[in-house]
Amino acid sequence: MIDAAELIDNDFLRQFEIKIDDNLAKIEYSLQDRKIFLTKLIIPDGIHDENFSTEFLAAVFEQIDERNLSIVPTSPEIAKFVRSNRKYKRMLPVGLRI
Repeated sequence: MIDAAELIDNDFLRQFEIKIDDNLAKIEYSLQDRKIFLTKLIIPDGIHDENFSTEFLAAVFEQIDERNLSIVPTSPEIAKFVRSNRKYKRMLPVGLRI
């Protein structure tokens, strides 16, 4: 589902967004120093694919990794994703455990 859509980093609104049909899914963030604080995951009700949030988060994390930023997940859903995907734990700042 995500393959056909374009992931956009809307730095003006400070959110990653992807449009699926007429639905806009987004992850809000705050950028400080070399850390990106992922504050809120919003998946509209119109997106019914149960794997969408996992695919969306993975695509966002890959984009963040390419920029060599550390992630600080402040949203419970995003923290749960990091806990269940060990390969992204290396992106946490030194000393941060979730």
